[in-house]
Amino acid sequence: MPSFKSLNLLPSIIEALDKKGYENPTPIQEGSIPHLLKGGDILGIAQTGTGKTAAFSLPVLHNLASNRVKTKPARMRCLVLTPTRELASQIEDNIKEYGKGLNLSSLVIFGGVSPRPQIKRLSKGVDIIIATPGRLLDLMGDGHVLFEQLETFILDEADRMLDMGFINDVKKVIKKLPAKRQTLLFSATMPQDIAELSKKLLKDPKRVEVTPESTTVEKIEQKINLVERGNKPLLLKSILKDKNIKHMLVFTRTKHGANRVVQHLEKEEISSAAIHGNKSQNARERALNGFRDGTVRVLVATDIAARGIDVASITHVINYNLPDDPKSYVHRIGRTARAGREGVAISFCDPSEKGLLKDIEKCIQYKIPIDESHEYHGVEALLKEEKRLRNPNLNKRRPQKARPAKHNRKSNK
Repeated sequence: MPSFKSLNLLPSIIEALDKKGYENPTPIQEGSIPHLLKGGDILGIAQTGTGKTAAFSLPVLHNLASNRVKTKPARMRCLVLTPTRELASQIEDNIKEYGKGLNLSSLVIFGGVSPRPQIKRLSKGVDIIIATPGRLLDLMGDGHVLFEQLETFILDEADRMLDMGFINDVKKVIKKLPAKRQTLLFSATMPQDIAELSKKLLKDPKRVEVTPESTTVEKIEQKINLVERGNKPLLLKSILKDKNIKHMLVFTRTKHGANRVVQHLEKEEISSAAIHGNKSQNARERALNGFRDGTVRVLVATDIAARGIDVASITHVINYNLPDDPKSYVHRIGRTARAGREGVAISFCDPSEKGLLKDIEKCIQYKIPIDESHEYHGVEALLKEEKRLRNPNLNKRRPQKARPAKHNRKSNK
């Protein structure tokens, strides 16, 4: 297995990797970095948790630092387009860590906050911009973003862009980019729309596919808890009795559902916070920071955050509601078992969700084991049976009331 040192990255980048304890590249990094260092295009198919961010940020940092160019106002040398605010912030954090000592500037651009600080930074020119589509288009329309100096364009989480309805915004951005550039497209899956986009976007790309589409990380212990819907809060509370669980991520189907779960946990004095589209950017950042530093034990999220949360210490992912899209299951549980660690993914399945469970198992080609040991397995059925045994009269059929005889209309004529 090659080491990062064998990839001929700049010494300061190797030093930053050493400080993080990274010695050997992951398969997506090993397959991508040498080609990107030479300036080639990449089509990367990799699920979450495979080291994709480092796969593109390390060679970009190396190339930019090796060829110094002063950026003009409103310009950038590298643009990373990503679907969510959380993912954009996460990417910038990684770029800052890997790029210590390189004297390269970076800026994250997203909505939900005042654009003024972003416009002020743009006015001086920035080496690397990490942006979500909506705010970037707004700034482009006002003339605050220009692409004449762009060298590298990275489209990250392309399939998620499609799922969230951003693909038309992405195409509007692409139309403004210079024809001569290096382009990287990363996606966990390859639906037809993204496959067609990649053909138009990339020039003679190297395809790097490190895992089959819609497979799950092998180090994740998966299990299904069959439970009545009304007992889900009690089951979650029961699991959290294990004090060894310090970082749990819970996924709900709706924003209101996430808020309700947090309310249940707060009643039990379990530190928790919700993160979803209705939360302000400051509230989302406070929740994430609290989750990272351990003051928040349980983070409750909707699917919008499924690929934007990168906390290495997450040991448990709970699917409080099964996702409507079976592929989302893969991305949800991929929030645990990060960086080679092990993790546990528990999915609550009530009777109305059994069809969703079948779709998930068909998608991942794996029969998820059912855990019958938890105290709420089939509890409603047991309670009904106990009630029936205590009251034998429930078994007796009630006498039917005599129905009035129907008149034969013909006989009355």
